[in-house]
Amino acid sequence: MPAPRIVHPKARHVIDTPLKVGESPTWDDRTGDLWFVDILAPAAFCLHADGRLSRFDMPALIGCLALCESGRIAVALQTGVHLLDPKTGTLEFLCDPDGGRPDSRLNDGKVGPDGHFWVGTRDEAVPQTGNARLYRVAPDGSFSQILDGLKTSNGLAWSADGKTMFHSDSSGQFLQSFSFVPESGALGPPRRLTDFTNLEGRPDGGATDVDGFYWSAGVLDGKLNRLSPEGEIIEVYQMPVSGPTMPCFGGPDLKTLYLSTLSRTVDGVEEHGSILAFDVDVPGVPVTRFAI
Repeated sequence: MPAPRIVHPKARHVIDTPLKVGESPTWDDRTGDLWFVDILAPAAFCLHADGRLSRFDMPALIGCLALCESGRIAVALQTGVHLLDPKTGTLEFLCDPDGGRPDSRLNDGKVGPDGHFWVGTRDEAVPQTGNARLYRVAPDGSFSQILDGLKTSNGLAWSADGKTMFHSDSSGQFLQSFSFVPESGALGPPRRLTDFTNLEGRPDGGATDVDGFYWSAGVLDGKLNRLSPEGEIIEVYQMPVSGPTMPCFGGPDLKTLYLSTLSRTVDGVEEHGSILAFDVDVPGVPVTRFAI
């Protein structure tokens, strides 16, 4: 197996506001806005196309967000999934799939080709006990449990044809894929693709490009890994910070790679969480909107 190609992108910061744990960057192709969260702030943010930054403080830890067909924003809080109205800043409760379980909170999530909000949890117990799950939330607020026995559910992304779902466990340090039925959201059996080492970075948030490759944020080791559909790391983007958490594709041609990062102290130097951006050669797969 050939060694992966090492890339040093010309990354730029697109915000000045420091983040504690930046996550869930999401491009709005209708407005040119970029949404993201700070888990610990806790807050949702919108970087508008004109450069303005709007902040929406949350009443509980926020794991991720998703765009809705109605123009609202679905936010996954420790208290459940809510709908944020960006015009008023008000929240409307939709459901709480995790039911307030102890040592658990909603974490990474994304809308699938089925129009449902797929959102996982993180096991907050020390040491972790494997209580993390993955839920599928319907527009009417009903939900179902899809996976359990995880440590940190993460890395959701779908192939361009909607027939493959990627999913990682950051703490378990593996990436898996499932066959996916876009019409029903039905999954096939898991296919273990890659087991990551610490030197490759823990597999955090993910995104896919139109050529079928999966991009995985290698948190704690400053990498963004591009993997083949079979799970082989073919390119490693070495980032200027150690804590990338999730990539997303944006820009008019979906060839701008946005990358959220977290705050860390490395060798006595504090790195502030931020949103980075750099240009790539292949466009990403557009992210679906929650059908609500």
